[in-house]
Amino acid sequence: MRPVLLALRDPEGKLRFLVHPGMRALVQDKDWTYFEALLIDLPKRALLHPEALFKQLSSLEMGPLVTQAVGDDLAGNPVLQELSSTFVPL
Repeated sequence: MRPVLLALRDPEGKLRFLVHPGMRALVQDKDWTYFEALLIDLPKRALLHPEALFKQLSSLEMGPLVTQAVGDDLAGNPVLQELSSTFVPL
């Protein structure tokens, strides 16, 4: 399973999302409609309820999405830091 979405929270609690530039090729056709709807919904929900959304995403095991890693500092995780440098903003 390859990561296709990163949800990052800054010190003020603001969320931003990064997606794998080739995510369409990584997401199975049967899951694409669900995933596409989620990508549209996430920025809206992040503006309204950032803390609740981040908490939900941090323990997600629903449908085709599964949280793989949670941490407080991206710089403290060299693998995720390198991965995030290849992702693009949502």
